[in-house]
Amino acid sequence: MMKLRIRSVLLLSLFVIAGCSSKNQKNSTNNQSVQEAFATENEEFQFQPLLDSYIPQKKSYNFYLTYKTAHPWWDAVTLGIEDAVKQFENNGISITYDYLAPEKMSALDQIERIQKAASKKTYDVIGVDVADIAIVTPVINKLIDSGQKVMTFSSSDSGKENGCKRIAYVGNTHNYEDGKILAECLCEKLNYKGKVAMLVGNHGAPCHEDRARGAKDVFAKYPDIELVDEQYDEDLEEKACDFTNAFLAKYPDLHGILCCNMSNSVGAGRAVKEAGKSAQIVITGMDHDRTALEYLRDGVIYALALQDCYAIGFDTITTAVKIADGLLPGSVYPEKTEENTKIFFQNDAVWLLRSLYCEID
Repeated sequence: MMKLRIRSVLLLSLFVIAGCSSKNQKNSTNNQSVQEAFATENEEFQFQPLLDSYIPQKKSYNFYLTYKTAHPWWDAVTLGIEDAVKQFENNGISITYDYLAPEKMSALDQIERIQKAASKKTYDVIGVDVADIAIVTPVINKLIDSGQKVMTFSSSDSGKENGCKRIAYVGNTHNYEDGKILAECLCEKLNYKGKVAMLVGNHGAPCHEDRARGAKDVFAKYPDIELVDEQYDEDLEEKACDFTNAFLAKYPDLHGILCCNMSNSVGAGRAVKEAGKSAQIVITGMDHDRTALEYLRDGVIYALALQDCYAIGFDTITTAVKIADGLLPGSVYPEKTEENTKIFFQNDAVWLLRSLYCEID
């Protein structure tokens, strides 16, 4: 699995600089474009997250964390996890954890993993980045009923609205809004007219499905925008590239592609670039893959929404400690810890590449 060479402090700084997040979605007006509404001021600002004042009740903790699929996106989450663990260690608290995922997303694989982890009875808390709400939720509920402490984290939750008994969630709570924002950016760039396609990701993955739903609701607002195709690429770059090539062949008058995860942003960008159609096809997509950022710099991708992976990892550990100590959501920590997503455009790309990957040119 590719490892990101990211400076962790600067990673988090992307989300505390002056800018716009999807937590507080702005609508364009007659005098302000979507891009202007989400313009980001590129002021490097270093910020080191610190543990809060909560005093852990034990000297050691052991967590099991499983996510949808082995992928560089979760490497960035690891940075936040590791920093939280080190800070606890400096305070005399030992935290060990298993952080595991399959090579290809599978809800059945996820069920097997969390059931096996629970059977060992050695983990204080099990954390799950939910692969499929319908399939995984009943298993989470059974574990909760048996006395196991279970939380969800990352970008995919299954909450009370789904009948899930998980204790708390840390991560992106606004995937639907992220999809809407990316669609608004795409539609405005197309002057609200044209044929568009969409790459979703995984069937049943809450984050991917919610972004797609948000995008569709925006497309439906504009009578001259036509969503001609959508495909599930299983969060795989090669499949996304293949689907995009199929889009280009089937719809020679295609104008835009919306991408609902990090892999399909790269796959779509590669196919469009290789076809020599970067000037014809507008792409909006997700997250911080280095190649995607280079496509953003070069104009192959028009806009990217970057999630604060670092904060997700850091807050997952601090929340897990409190859950392990038997605290329920309330005054000490919320049921849902909401993390930021920010929109970046071409003029942000060089700074992003320098900050995240130490890329000078």
